[in-house]
Amino acid sequence: MTTQPLTRAQQYRREWTTNPRADILAGTVVALALIPEAIAFSIIAGVDPQVGLYASFIIAIVTAFIGGRPGMISAATGAMALLMTGLVKDHGLAYLFAASILTGVIQVAFGWAGLARYLKFVPRSVMTGFVNALAILIFLAQLPQLIGATWPTYALLAAGLAIIYLLPRVFRAVPSALVAIVALTVVSVLTGADVRTVGDMGTLPGALPPLALPQVPLTLETLNIILPVSLTLALVGLLESLLTAQLIDERTDTTSDKNTESRAQGAANIITGFFGGMAGCAMIGQSMINVTNGGRGRLSTFTAGLGLLILILLLQPLLVQIPMAALVAVMIVVSVSTFDWRSLRDLKATPRGEAIVMLSTVAVTVATHDLSRGVLVGVILSALMFARQVARASRVTVTEGGGVRTYHVQGQLFFVSTHDFLQQFDFTHAGPIVIDLSGAHLWDGSAVAALDQVTRKFTRQGRPPTLVGLNEASATLFQRLSQPDATAGH
Repeated sequence: MTTQPLTRAQQYRREWTTNPRADILAGTVVALALIPEAIAFSIIAGVDPQVGLYASFIIAIVTAFIGGRPGMISAATGAMALLMTGLVKDHGLAYLFAASILTGVIQVAFGWAGLARYLKFVPRSVMTGFVNALAILIFLAQLPQLIGATWPTYALLAAGLAIIYLLPRVFRAVPSALVAIVALTVVSVLTGADVRTVGDMGTLPGALPPLALPQVPLTLETLNIILPVSLTLALVGLLESLLTAQLIDERTDTTSDKNTESRAQGAANIITGFFGGMAGCAMIGQSMINVTNGGRGRLSTFTAGLGLLILILLLQPLLVQIPMAALVAVMIVVSVSTFDWRSLRDLKATPRGEAIVMLSTVAVTVATHDLSRGVLVGVILSALMFARQVARASRVTVTEGGGVRTYHVQGQLFFVSTHDFLQQFDFTHAGPIVIDLSGAHLWDGSAVAALDQVTRKFTRQGRPPTLVGLNEASATLFQRLSQPDATAGH
């Protein structure tokens, strides 16, 4: 008996209702973890904390309904905030809102164009480097809360780590991270411990954000100001979101629609710009918190967004008393669980090229605190190493019979592999020449030019070679790009 595939409506309903209890609990933990992050990223961007908080709850709510990756958490992020500082400083907050809207428009266009399919060009070694770098950055981001802190902070941190790691051995009904946050808050309040709290991070908003158009002139000058920033934000945001979606796919053994996610990220950024928020993208740290605590469906993302709104509007007196040590403990656990420790154990057995790519991705990302730069360096290195390996795979061998010398060309011929191509032919040999290309493929103009050069040199010496074995695609390319007198013996 075969099972009928689910319709889109059935699949959508299933993504909301399959795992309600775990989704709600995991989303609640994420909501608590979003607050200090959103405030910190607002400070990085040079704006009030409410800008990051508004953005976080709006983006989470929108992507919960229309995103392509259920269970992934999107909100205001550090990578995006770093790209906004110059715009806010030079032109003001209104231009940031306008840039956020344009960022969303660009991302929607990317999604409709189906550009997410190009994520397949990101190699596994780059993905591993991306994950490991994020784990390191998540850990490093917690250090400012610990350096120079009071001894009660360290005591609460140690207690929080113990609860998160040990409680699941005896009790799994509620996520241990949520238990740790509640327990440490109660202890902090009852003892009056001298520790930093969420309230020390900045002033929290007390009302819903108003809907309004950004107060900027609708001119080409405005477009020239915001377009470069918006384009960069769109690319970085999509890169982080799609790589995070792919990571969650692997961790949960599920699939997701990356083009739908691109459109959802864009729609969320458009809406948040109209409500006084900053552009955001997927957050790997919070997404991993969600997945680690059992969140799988859209309800977990919705709970995170709605929970954040409830916390900052209705439960603010309680929220501001949460010790930062509790949230730091959660994030440290996330960083440890995110890091791919097997990649270190297998480093000696990993091909040297892949190891270099992974380590370079980590180093550049951690050094610049920019995930897009790390991934870009990793992809470029992977491409160069792949080209080098393919170049080594091409070769020319020689056989002779009946007075005819035959050169057998094998492998993929393109701009890298043709570098030493000419040196593999003996132009002093007298007699008929055959160049057998049945084991080769011409990929570009450089390959045609190299074969052209060999053919011309033999032809000028009165021994035009006979080319045999070209496959249809290679023959078409050679006929189109070669010089007219180069095919004299073809």
